[in-house]
Amino acid sequence: MKRITLLTVVLFLLSNQLQSQSSSDHFTQGPPNGSLILIGGGHVGKEILQKFKKLAGGDNARIVVIPTALDDESLGDKEQTFQKMKAYFKEAGFTDITFLHTRNPDKANKEDFIQPLKRATGIYFYGGRQWRIADGFLNTKAHEEMFNLLDRGGVIAGSSAGATIQGSYLARGDTKNNQIMMGDHEKGLGFITNVAVDQHVIARNRQFDMFDILKEKPSLLGIGLDESTAIVVNGNTFEVIGESYVAIYDNSFWSREGSDMKTLPEKKKRFYFLRSGDRYNMKKREVIGQ
Repeated sequence: MKRITLLTVVLFLLSNQLQSQSSSDHFTQGPPNGSLILIGGGHVGKEILQKFKKLAGGDNARIVVIPTALDDESLGDKEQTFQKMKAYFKEAGFTDITFLHTRNPDKANKEDFIQPLKRATGIYFYGGRQWRIADGFLNTKAHEEMFNLLDRGGVIAGSSAGATIQGSYLARGDTKNNQIMMGDHEKGLGFITNVAVDQHVIARNRQFDMFDILKEKPSLLGIGLDESTAIVVNGNTFEVIGESYVAIYDNSFWSREGSDMKTLPEKKKRFYFLRSGDRYNMKKREVIGQ
């Protein structure tokens, strides 16, 4: 009789745990520690770079730059390319800069390769094609160290492909064409759960493309970043910084002037824009202070 009771309790607890895990899959959440900066591509302004520097430790920042999203031709002579990139970060005030690049996940599992990540206070992903980052780093020890960096209060930033890769669902992850929203790579690094992130949204008139994903995966939160614009994620909330707008796809609508007199499409076809200074709760899916 006691064995049956004990077995019942264990099965009950296991069932509750599985249900909890299943329901959490539908929550959009940022990392419990550390910060993220997701930039929509284009020119990365001083405000965004200085925010990255501040969150990485200011003058004591130790950053790792990952250019893996670029193609081989763009990388060209790696030493020369890295020197140009280093000059860009030095101009912004960074002094401790390390480059980390591989297309081979076996290399990303090696202890000597991941050492720079263990001492880093910040990571910056360059733009290009996000699936290249997934091929090189997804589910490796380097990927694990990225989460460890966040756990100790560090910051991960990235522009364009470097923003999209930070989400759980990999938008535009097709190796054939970046116009395909749901391609042969669908898994991102997952620093934010249950989300799909797009970039260059207004500059390239991409504001309707997110619906290709949400039609198949309606539980996802869609975030569309325009160029020269970023979201700074702390916990489950983010703030918009930069020059343009961020599109939010959460089946609702928000406007500073209200929506009572507006003619809106059906919920599954709605989106709205946030601008610099606006804040959003990803878990509750609502504008903060609305």
